[in-house]
Amino acid sequence: MEKNKKMKLSTKTFIGFGLGILLGIIFKEKIVVIKPVGDLFLRLIKMIVVPLVFFSIISGVASIGDIQKLRRVGGKTLVYFILTTSISGAVGMVVGRIIKPGLGFSMADLAAGQYEAQQVPKITDTILNMVPTNIVEALSKGDLMQIIVFAVFFGIAMTIIGKKAQIFKDFCETGAEIMYKLTSIVMEFSPIGVTALMAASVGQYGIEIFGPLGKLILADYIGLALIVITLYTSMLKFIAKISIKDFFKHIVEVWAVTASTTSSSGTLPVTIRVTEEKFNVKEELASFSLPLGATMNMNGAAVYYAVAVIFVSQIYGVELSLFQQIMIILLTTLISVGSPGIPGGGIVMTIMLLTTMGLPIDIVGPIAGMYRVIDMGHTTLNVTGDVVSTLCIARTENMFKTEDENKQLI
Repeated sequence: MEKNKKMKLSTKTFIGFGLGILLGIIFKEKIVVIKPVGDLFLRLIKMIVVPLVFFSIISGVASIGDIQKLRRVGGKTLVYFILTTSISGAVGMVVGRIIKPGLGFSMADLAAGQYEAQQVPKITDTILNMVPTNIVEALSKGDLMQIIVFAVFFGIAMTIIGKKAQIFKDFCETGAEIMYKLTSIVMEFSPIGVTALMAASVGQYGIEIFGPLGKLILADYIGLALIVITLYTSMLKFIAKISIKDFFKHIVEVWAVTASTTSSSGTLPVTIRVTEEKFNVKEELASFSLPLGATMNMNGAAVYYAVAVIFVSQIYGVELSLFQQIMIILLTTLISVGSPGIPGGGIVMTIMLLTTMGLPIDIVGPIAGMYRVIDMGHTTLNVTGDVVSTLCIARTENMFKTEDENKQLI
């Protein structure tokens, strides 16, 4: 009876999300005064992300034990990520061509956006930068992709060595357990942090931001919704074979954090906890696929990049050929994989894509000013895709905790 009286953390977080929006609408820009509370919550999350990823990846890879199984699981993970991202890019392009957000749009409708374009990295450089030259430096900078690459190789080496590496395996498993506990402690503050972050965002941007760029935002969010309604629900029903109703019941806890932090990496502690505790996925899979997905699987970003290219091409009256449209899908997939799972990381990638397609980048300034608004949707879809793919792999590899625990989801 006492247990039932205690409100769940997910419920508190969701209430905080709604309260934040309400406070932002009522107090407008004045509510920004509580933003430091949200920033403190973000710093607490960032504090635990690097050691959590480091220990969980090594522990997850080593726990799989069998090199053949590790190769199979790793291969499936990459296939799911690449396929879902490619489909997302295609959906974004189709939605952009149907809604035509750039038709009738005039740059004069917007104040001149001041955005200092950064040097756009080449795709080859992006790939090379995934491999660290100094793991200590990667850890200190918090470069998650480099940390993941090192951790995967480290875990593979431990698996090959076998019993001789048992001490290191025990150490990493203990480290992962400690980080999971620390994560649960930090997440107790999520209702307060989410409230402050959402209130500050709504208070700062308000509903006016949906003016001139409203059609772009609409097209983007329609694309995101289509991915959830068609692709994800199909994967859940036919591959993961779990209750769609139960999935959405549990995933809302993750959504409240993704929308407020706009960071796949920052949401990772919550994503791992919900996937393991609510969906009963084995720790070795969740601790491997979810950190990888937070840096590579950017379904929401792929939708946005495709819509953005169509948007700009329509503004300037550039008719894209079939070959160029196929190139958009391929490029959005590659760029999405290389896009950092951090707030605002998609701005630099937008410049890269527009430049590669030979389109003007003038619109990037105004988009950068309101990017957080659309990034809330991107991050939410990105992380949802990580969880859906992980559930599919768990089903095909029989990596749910126990059959009895599974029955409540089937």
